[in-house]
Amino acid sequence: MKRAAAMAFVVLASVSCGAGEPVASPATSARADRTPASPTSATDTSTDTSTDTSAPSPTASPSPAEPPAFSAKVTPIARERLGYSWRPGCPVHYRDLRLITMSFWGFDDKPHTGELVVNKAVTDDVVTVFRKLYDWRWPIRQMKLVDVYKGDDYDSIDADNTSAFNCRPATGSSNWSNHAYGKAIDLNPRENPYVTASGSTAHQNAKKYTKRPMKGKGVINPGDKVVKAFAQVGWEWGGYWSGTKDFQHFSKGGG
Repeated sequence: MKRAAAMAFVVLASVSCGAGEPVASPATSARADRTPASPTSATDTSTDTSTDTSAPSPTASPSPAEPPAFSAKVTPIARERLGYSWRPGCPVHYRDLRLITMSFWGFDDKPHTGELVVNKAVTDDVVTVFRKLYDWRWPIRQMKLVDVYKGDDYDSIDADNTSAFNCRPATGSSNWSNHAYGKAIDLNPRENPYVTASGSTAHQNAKKYTKRPMKGKGVINPGDKVVKAFAQVGWEWGGYWSGTKDFQHFSKGGG
C-alpha cells in the first residue's frame, strides 16, 4: 500500500511539473489579435503624445438661417411700365413717380420682394412704414403694379394685391383719387375691403371681412400698430371715414 501511494504521488508530481506555461484561452487569443494598432500612422510625423482627457463638448445643432433684412430700392419708373395706369392729363407726370422695389413678409411666412409706384415726395414715408411691417412679420398677400391687371382697380383688389399709383378718380366721384397723385396705398384689399354705409362690399371674397374690429391675418383694425405706423408719417386711414369705410386705404393728407 505504501509503495502504491508513493508511485501515485510521483506520477501526480510529474504531470504538474510538465504542464509548463499556461496556454492562453481562445478568448484571450482573440482579444490579443484585436489589439488596436498605434494611433500614429506611418506618415504621421507628429511627436505629440499627450492625451486629451476632457469630456467632448456637445456639437451644436445648426440654427435655421435668419431671413434677410428689409431692403428697399427707389428708382425712376420707365414710361412703358405704366402702360395702363398713366396717361397724358393725369395730375402727376410719370417723371415725378418713383418705383420702390422692397421686401415684404408674405402670407406663407416667408420673405418676398414686391413693387409699388408712388409720388417721389412720399418715398421716405413708404419705406419707413413698410420696413416696420416687414420687421413685425406683418403679412402682405402680394405687391405688384396695378398695370399687371391692366390698370383695372377691381381686378387688382379681387386678387388681394397691395398697390399704390393708379391714375383714376376716387370711387363714386369725378375727382381724382389720391392714387392718381401717387399718394395712396391699398393694403391687403381683400382682408380690408371698401365697405358702404349699409355694410356691403363689391367683392364676394371679402364679405367676411366687412366688420371691425376682427381678428385675422393681414387685417387692419382701428388703433392697431399698422394704423399708427402710417399716422406717424402723416398718412390717414380710410377705416376712420364716416359712413363708408375703406379699410385698405392709406393716403397722405386723406382722401
